[in-house]
Amino acid sequence: MNPHWRSFLESAEGIFAADSAELLNFGDAASELQAATQKTVVVPLTHLGLIEATGEDAKAFLHSQFTSDINHLPENLAQHAGWCTAKGRMQASFLVWRHDERYLLALSADLQEATQKRLLMFVLRAKVKLAALTDSTIMLGLAGPQAEEALADAALPCPTDTMATVISDGVTVIRLDQNRFIISASESAMAPLWQKLSIKARPAGLPVWRWLDVQAAFPLVTLATKEEFVPQMADFEKIGGVSFHKGCYPGQEVVARTQYLGKVKRHLYRLTSQQPLKAGDALHSPDNPDQSCGTVMTVAPSPAGGFEALAVVQSNFAGNIRLGSLEGPSVQAAAVNPS
Repeated sequence: MNPHWRSFLESAEGIFAADSAELLNFGDAASELQAATQKTVVVPLTHLGLIEATGEDAKAFLHSQFTSDINHLPENLAQHAGWCTAKGRMQASFLVWRHDERYLLALSADLQEATQKRLLMFVLRAKVKLAALTDSTIMLGLAGPQAEEALADAALPCPTDTMATVISDGVTVIRLDQNRFIISASESAMAPLWQKLSIKARPAGLPVWRWLDVQAAFPLVTLATKEEFVPQMADFEKIGGVSFHKGCYPGQEVVARTQYLGKVKRHLYRLTSQQPLKAGDALHSPDNPDQSCGTVMTVAPSPAGGFEALAVVQSNFAGNIRLGSLEGPSVQAAAVNPS
C-alpha cells in the first residue's frame, strides 16, 4: 500500500488492522455500516490492486487470456473479466477499463503480484508490458443517494449508465450501478478529492464496501477462493464477465461445455449468519454428508447484526447449510439469481 496515502488516511482518523492494508473504520464501525444503508459513504478501496497493460499487442493478449471480450471494449465502458486455469477455474477476476491503448485491470490486492507474474509467463514475443499501479494510483468507492452530488461538488464527471466510465484530467470515474461508483486517480490528486467528497459522503472502512458488494452480488475472487470456481458457479456470466462468442482462452472449453450442457449445480447465494465466517470457509449440509456443498466468497458484518456473505452453494442443498462442518452453526442462504 502507498505509505503516503496510508499516512493521509490515518491523519483522517482511519484505523488499519495490525500489519495490514485492511482499513477497518474511521472510528465508529457500527455507525458507518448504518450510514451505508441510507446515506452516502466514501471508502478507500485498499483491498484492490491495479495492473496496467500497454503495448501494441495489449488488446489481443488480454483478449486471448480473459473470459470476456476485450477486443470490443470501448473506451467509455468498463467490464468484468475472469482469468481461468486450463481446468476452467478462476484464478483471478477483474474490472477492466481502458484509456486510449492503456488497459487497467483492478483485482483483489492479495492476487495482484502473483497474477502479474503469471500473466507475464504467457506474453512470450507479444509486445505487451504489464506494470503494477497499486502504489501509484488510488481507488475510492463512493455509494449512496447523494453520490452524484458528491461527484459534482468535487468537480468530477458522472457517468450516466451502468459500467460507463468517464476520464477527465487524469481522474477516472466508473459507475458500477445506480448509486455506486469507483474513482481512480493519482495519489497527489486523490488527497484533495477526498476532502471534497467527504463533505457529503461519510468516510467508511472496507467492511462497509464489502457489505455493499454483498448487496450488489459482486463476486470478487481473492486468494482465499483462487481456483475454486468455474465462472458460472459465481454467476459471473450474469454480470457480463464471460463471452460465449469469442475465441479461445485458458479454460474456454470447460467454461463453454459447462454452459451449453447446463451442468452447473452450484450458484451464487447470499448468506446470513450469527456466527463469524470468512472467505474460503467450507459449507456443509446434513443432506449431503459426503462432501462440502459450498464455499464462502465475500463476508461483511451486517448493519442488522451478525454477518452477511456471498457464497457459491450447491443449489439442491441450499435449504440446510452448516458452517465449517456437518455439526457447525446453521446459516441461511437465498439465491442471488433465483431460477
